[in-house]
Amino acid sequence: MPLVPEVLEIAKKIKNMEIRGAGKIARSAARALQIQAEKSTAKDAEELWAELKEAARILFHTRPTAVSLPNALRYVMHRAKLAYHGGADLETLRFTVVNAAKEFIHNSEKAIEKIGEIGARRIEDGDVIMTHCHSKAAISVMKTAWEQGKSLKVIVTETRPRWQGKITAKELASYGIPVIYVVDGAARHYMKMTDKVVMGADSITANGAVINKIGTSLIALTAKEHRVWVMIAAETYKFHPETMLGQLVEIEMRDPTEVVPEEELRTWPNNIRVENPAFDVTPPEYVDVIITERGIIPPYAAIDILREEFGWALKYREPWEE
Repeated sequence: MPLVPEVLEIAKKIKNMEIRGAGKIARSAARALQIQAEKSTAKDAEELWAELKEAARILFHTRPTAVSLPNALRYVMHRAKLAYHGGADLETLRFTVVNAAKEFIHNSEKAIEKIGEIGARRIEDGDVIMTHCHSKAAISVMKTAWEQGKSLKVIVTETRPRWQGKITAKELASYGIPVIYVVDGAARHYMKMTDKVVMGADSITANGAVINKIGTSLIALTAKEHRVWVMIAAETYKFHPETMLGQLVEIEMRDPTEVVPEEELRTWPNNIRVENPAFDVTPPEYVDVIITERGIIPPYAAIDILREEFGWALKYREPWEE
């Protein structure tokens, strides 16, 4: 079945990390389904529904860890499924998908603003904040506090091997915020001058564990040692519904050439195996609060968010698998 080339391009960019960050991945996935619906040449609703399922399947398998991706697909496809099985014609199904995708994208962007407003209340004038990787939600907290007139300084770790910290450092600096950019291994050295840690999340489990970029758990552990508050900024669509049923979050293993260049790797001894996990798991006891668009919660309250937001999702197979 023909898929719109732009949809395949978005999937490719998500897979190779040209599109990165859980929120941006989610919005891009919703946008891809919108594009398929808008530009499809399907002759009837059945044909469009088949195309949407194929697009969702391809997008679903691009990145296994960031739950924002399947949650975005669920949001759009669940509404499309209800319309299709309710007897919608081609144009009604097309409208339903486009509207659902736009609604998800709008809600996602508003969620980041709301998280910034809520999280900024926990930032005090003069705070030195440490952050890791690149999170729009975490940046929103710091940016909002800065715009409220609070004096801040942010320590940004480089976040190897893809150096997402460079993106964060430049973005914060563009708002006028003073930034100290350091290597990942310097986190403990700089923790003694840190007042709060603010980081994002790619997934949050039913017990409040945080799955985020590799290195997050070490920073949280160091913060706990120094009695520094750890705040995780995350939209509710990053909470992982399947973990309520005991499913473990798959940690994505990426290409070793992101760590050691391919030319150099060819000359290494065969008994050296280079591994490149993209994420790690931070236990809930290392996290003080999770900032969502619905308010600040302790990690152990993650199960309540999951039941309210995604309880329905556990009753059915994925819409694109039917």
